[in-house]
Amino acid sequence: MANLKSLAKDTAIYGLSSIVGRFLNYLLVPIYTTAMAAESGGYGVVTNVYAWVALILVLLTCGMETTFFRFANKQEENPMRVYSTSLAFVGSASLLFLLLGFIFLSPIAGWMGYAEHPWYLGMMMIVVAMDAVQSIPFAYLRYQKRPLKFASLKLLFIALNIALNLIYFVAMKGSDPGAAFFFNLVCTSVIMLCFLPELRGFSYVCDRALLRRMLAYSLPLLVLGLAGILNQVADKIIFPFVYPDKAQGGVELGIYGAAVKIAMVMAMLTQAFRYAYEPFVFAGSKEKDSRKTYADAMKFFIIFTLLAYLAVMFYMDILKYIIAPDYWPGLKVVPIVMAAEIFMGIYFNLSFWYKLIDETRWGAYFSIIGCAVLITINLLFIPRFSYMACAWAGFAGYGVAMLLSYFVGQKKYPINYDLKAIFLYLLVAALLYAAAMLLPIDNLWLRVAYRTLLLLLFVAYIIKRDLPLKQIPFINRFVR
Repeated sequence: MANLKSLAKDTAIYGLSSIVGRFLNYLLVPIYTTAMAAESGGYGVVTNVYAWVALILVLLTCGMETTFFRFANKQEENPMRVYSTSLAFVGSASLLFLLLGFIFLSPIAGWMGYAEHPWYLGMMMIVVAMDAVQSIPFAYLRYQKRPLKFASLKLLFIALNIALNLIYFVAMKGSDPGAAFFFNLVCTSVIMLCFLPELRGFSYVCDRALLRRMLAYSLPLLVLGLAGILNQVADKIIFPFVYPDKAQGGVELGIYGAAVKIAMVMAMLTQAFRYAYEPFVFAGSKEKDSRKTYADAMKFFIIFTLLAYLAVMFYMDILKYIIAPDYWPGLKVVPIVMAAEIFMGIYFNLSFWYKLIDETRWGAYFSIIGCAVLITINLLFIPRFSYMACAWAGFAGYGVAMLLSYFVGQKKYPINYDLKAIFLYLLVAALLYAAAMLLPIDNLWLRVAYRTLLLLLFVAYIIKRDLPLKQIPFINRFVR
């Protein structure tokens, strides 16, 4: 229980930067969707370019974040030597990427459909190179259990980015999507300066023997990461190439990209949990009750993601105003994308069994299979069903990877998950969702009030079953 309390504390701090940060980032969505009308395709450009950025970032980091945690926690390794070697490798890869990227910038821009705006890609190449390097100091902060600086830097980036976007898109009435990329470049540069204390004060070495061992561990994670990120962005990369009408494809992709932002509440929770859970698992893997702790963590993760799912769906009539009205046709993808994000979160929690026994190749197998399912569905059905195919492809891809990881994991590293409780929560959530959606209530505020009552019923069920009030300090004085 003490371990879970420590995990909860760190998750709360990391969650502050992730959830508050993502919430503040939501301010960019109405700004962009208002400044860039759906029919202009401008937001489609933003969606497409950031999908490429996410993919390249995984390639450049090469799984070194997780690898750093694994090796820094080994008794026979020097943590600072691991840190220095990780920085040297990722920094070298990023410099090589920048060199090749700028040499071939024009043909790359033409192939991607941005021949008239190659500087869009040039700026984001610099951004993704700096982001890759920064991933190691961010991991180092988590290793040192310094969540406050971690959260402060994340929030600083977002606050500065929002301020610059407000000045241009709102005050100056701008509409060029390239401005969004320029502001990202400025903010990323500021964060790099803030990392100067973590980038100096030690001897830079690249221990080749250590690096070989780290790469042997991380390369399967790279395959895993590539497959994982493709599950998130492949639809946005593939869409412009397979949609029959190029101009309309940009419009459709923008609508889909905007609608998906509403579903990102689930991604926030998963990311916050991951930041705290990864160092927690590796540091506590030798404890006797670690498997029980992992099982409990999985149950509570599912409970609170179901709560988030119901909250988003019940208040969709209010949340839809995050995006401009001409993007509302895409809202039908939100429940599907959120369910896919739950699968992704469960898959992440399941993934630790092969990391702890150093058989990371299994993660690569599962993710490749899931990614193959996702890409196949996108290629086959985007031309006919547009972005609805993207939503269902993610659902199927994550679902397959999640199930494979669970069944193989129970043979390789069995954990006694409380499946009965988990399925009961799923059943209760499904019944409440059906009760909310099947009862037509025309008045907005009555509908919101009714759904709030249903949400409170779910909270009450959680408290009654797994969070007894008598165990909560202060409250237990009144509940006896």
